[in-house]
This record gives sequence, structure tokens and C-alpha cells, in this order.
Amino acid sequence: MLVKKLKFLKGKKIGLLGLGIENFALLNYFLNKRIECEITVCDRRSKKELGPEIKKYKNIKWQLGEKIGQRNLARYDYLFRSPGGALNLPDIKKAIKKGAKITSPMKLFFNLCPTKNIIGITGTKGKGTTAALVYKILKTAGKRAWLGGNIGIAPFSFLDKIKQNDWVVLELSSFQLEDLKTSPKIAVITNFSEEHLAGADPNNPNYHHSIRDYWRAKSNIFKWQKRGDCLIINKNLRLKEIELKNKIKYFAKSDLPSRLIGEHNKENIAAAKAAAKAANIENKIIKKAVNNFKGFEHRLEFVKKINGLKYYNDTFATTPESTIVAIKSFQEPIVLLAGGADKGANFSDLAGEIKNRVKFIVLLAGKATPRIKKELIKIKFSKNKMKTVSNIKSAVRIARQKAVRGDIILLSAACASFGMFKNYKERGRLFKKEVLKIKTKP
Repeated sequence: MLVKKLKFLKGKKIGLLGLGIENFALLNYFLNKRIECEITVCDRRSKKELGPEIKKYKNIKWQLGEKIGQRNLARYDYLFRSPGGALNLPDIKKAIKKGAKITSPMKLFFNLCPTKNIIGITGTKGKGTTAALVYKILKTAGKRAWLGGNIGIAPFSFLDKIKQNDWVVLELSSFQLEDLKTSPKIAVITNFSEEHLAGADPNNPNYHHSIRDYWRAKSNIFKWQKRGDCLIINKNLRLKEIELKNKIKYFAKSDLPSRLIGEHNKENIAAAKAAAKAANIENKIIKKAVNNFKGFEHRLEFVKKINGLKYYNDTFATTPESTIVAIKSFQEPIVLLAGGADKGANFSDLAGEIKNRVKFIVLLAGKATPRIKKELIKIKFSKNKMKTVSNIKSAVRIARQKAVRGDIILLSAACASFGMFKNYKERGRLFKKEVLKIKTKP
């Protein structure tokens, strides 16, 4: 059935723009379905950089190493962009002008998915935790459910297993949403603040040129909804219902018992609960699932208590706003690990929160770090309470030296990780590795 829907690709030249998680899964899907088309992988990386696993792909072509703007994309009939691929690049505009159709794995997934029971979740922060919790609730209710999207699981990796009455939960980034022409049956917006307004990730150079463009991308999660569909949105983001066909449900904070810490997670739980209710899940099942949910790796993740110090990994906090939220999640004194790559954020509010709540800050070297330091000095945060380091091992060592029994040591960088680390996950895993090396005192 799905193969019939892909007949439009027969005999066509297909370019995969970037071999990230989604396009890699799409490539495998096309090959497994024996789609009769010419596939070319277009990536700025070399075969060596892409890794040894690509050697097994014999029947495809490679267009590698070209700089942006130097790629001849007009030769292709269809271009499947990775979420990191900007839509307004000159070579893409030129290809579109010459008849190439630009699309994405997520757009194709929405067209092919056998079930209409799709719950899409977006937001500046909290979308991953909320998506994982919605999935947990559905599974607790005995539903056949699938979790994918920006959470790191490509939907094409499980498309063939989806049945008509299944549920699919998708975490959707603004880059996955920006050219979507279909909206999920149940759409959730956790929150909205300035983010992705400057390029930071060298492997994902896409960014939004204004806060309006960023919101326009996010709003595609509900823009194409049909009558009877449902939009669940933070009460702080009031929309004019007259402009929308769908039902709107606003959420605030949940008081359900949970293992998740922080006021922001009360909002995530409320969003997940509202989505589950829209899917007709009973309250007692929602309560049970929330109570058993342990959270998500890298998001205010409790690592270990050692020698009276509690260590938390919040490496996913790549904006000042998310680090402020993390700091506010604790009552205890905090030794903070922060700093890194520059995304053009404003650090003045963060500096104020650090002065009020943080006893010492270990700054991870990066282009944004001097800006954080400058804001701290401006409000007379003592220079003796901050230290810049060039690796995570030194950061953990100094944090331990500055902390006393009962303190929190918190990695919540407020910045992107690139430079010192490959990505935020590597930053978090190296932090945890160093923490777990610490020996317990007798």
C-alpha cells in the first residue's frame, strides 16, 4: 500500500540534502522498498567523516564536500532536506526555480502514515520531556504507540510497523515544521521564547532570521489542522480562537505527584495530561504513568549523590531561559557549570539569577563565555566566584572544591556546546563520566 503511494518517485532523480538521522532512515526505507529512482546523497562532509557504515551503500551516488552555494541541485527532481537544511540558500532557490521540488522526510511521513492518530509536540523547551511522557501515558493505557521526531528517532525507522489505530507521538522542532503543510490531529505547544535566531551548530546551520519567522514555523503545528482537531497550548500564549478551526485547550501547571523536579516540569506534565485527555485516556491511568515517569536523559537528570553533593546533568539547557528555569528548580546552594558556543542570546537576566542563587560558577570556554562573564561583572558578581576552564574534567574538579555538603552541582550551560564538544549529548555524557569517577569518602 505504502509503495503505491511512492509511485511518483519512479524514474526520478532524488537528492538527500544531508545524511542526518532522518535522511539516513529515509535512504534505508527507499532501498528496502526497492524504489526505482536515482538517489544521490548531498553532504558537506566527506565519506570518511560520514563514517565506515556508508561503505555498504553500493547503488547510490554521492555528492560530497561541496560548500553551500556550490552545489548543483537543479539536476534533481526531488530534494529531501534534513531539518538543519535552510530553505533560503541560493542553490536551493535556483533548483526550485528550475523545477525541483523541495520536501523533507517529515512531510513524506505525514503523507504516508497509516494512522491519523498523530500527536505533535513543539515548543522552545519541554517538548522532548512532554513527548516522552505522552508516549508513556499511551503505553500505560495499553495503546500501540510510537515515539519519534526531534527526540532522535526517525519516524521512517518504524513506519512499516504502524497500524491504522495506532498512536504516533512526534517531537517536532521548528526546522521540521517550517515547511510542513499538514498538522497533527492533536497539536501541543509547550512554550515559546527567543531561540534559533543565530547559527551555532556547524552541522545544522539553519536558523530563523526573526522571532516572527520562528513563530511562523512553530505555528505550522496547528495551521493545517482540520475541524475537530485539537490544539493544546500554554496559557501564556493566548491565541484568537476565531482565527482557528480547531478546539483550543489551555494548560497551566499540574499538581499530579511526579518524580520530575522544577516548576517548568509541572507545565510539561499539564501539557502531557491535556494531550492524553484529548486522546480519551482516563485520569487514573494518566496519574499512574506520570508517577512512574523518571524523566529524560540530559534534562535536569539526577546523576548521583556523592559525599553529600548532588550532581545534576541539564546539558540540554542551551539558552539562558532554560538555565534560569533549572536554577529555580532548587532551593539548595548551587555551583553552576555554564558557558559555551554563542547563539546570540542575551545573558543579562541569567546573570541576575546567578547572582541571587549561585554561590560559584565554573565557566566552560567558548565564544559566549566572555559575554556571560561581562554581564556578571556588570552587576558586581565577584570575580572570585567564577573560574573559566577548557575541559569538563577541570570543571567538575573545581566545582567539587567550591561546594560543601548539601550543595547542588549543576551542569546547565545556557549555551550551545560546539567548540569544546561535538554536541550537547557529548557534554552531558562526559560530565556524568567525570562525576561517576569520584570516589566516596569513608
